Amino acid sequence: MTRPMTPNPTPSGGEPLSLSVVIPTLNAAGTLPATLAALATSTPGIELDVVVVDGGSTDETLDVAQRCGVRIAHADGGRGPQLAEGARVALGAWFLFLHADTRPPEGWPAVVRAFAAAPANAMRAGYFRLALDVPTTDPARPAARRIERLTAWRCRRMGLPYGDQGLLLSRALYEAVGGFESVPLMEDVRLVRRIGKARLSEMPAVAVTGAARYRRDGFWRRPLKNLSLLGLHSLGVSPHLLAKLYG
Repeated sequence: MTRPMTPNPTPSGGEPLSLSVVIPTLNAAGTLPATLAALATSTPGIELDVVVVDGGSTDETLDVAQRCGVRIAHADGGRGPQLAEGARVALGAWFLFLHADTRPPEGWPAVVRAFAAAPANAMRAGYFRLALDVPTTDPARPAARRIERLTAWRCRRMGLPYGDQGLLLSRALYEAVGGFESVPLMEDVRLVRRIGKARLSEMPAVAVTGAARYRRDGFWRRPLKNLSLLGLHSLGVSPHLLAKLYG
């Protein structure tokens, strides 16, 4: 899946987009195959480099990554260090950061290439709309839809997309804002706040992310817990302490 890279910060015309997809993993064997399969679809106009950064999985995560032919890196300490390491070893001029249980939408290459090809987006970041992986016939679907609407509101009003929506940005912008910090929690919030609401754009596509954590913690309790952690973070509570509260 990894192909040779050529530098092209803003592709135009027939130039290919040099893109690295960075995926942090920890015991993600149950969700990673679908994410990598979605990335493995035809990617016309994109030179694709996929990096799985593992945090010490004890399941078959690394076997899955090896079978899919992606590059593998390692980092401990949570998603912050993993994402930072992935960016460090990435080959592309553009980065797409994805969670292991987040599937990019059908037709994602065209959406990503269109965003990157716009000169105005050279110093902007894009994210997908969120959909939870809950079938329409599932009794939990109304609760999932509520979370999707709240997520859309949070992004629109507060400029705070989370990591499960994916984040697309140029290497130049990533480096200009200092990249991901090596913190165990809130790494996505801290990065997008440095990018700033004015430089964030919703891309016209929906990524599907796993709902296992909502089913486990509750479709009410989980968002309330996330909101509480966000509030504590805004008050200056350290990400390391928040990680302990997060459990």
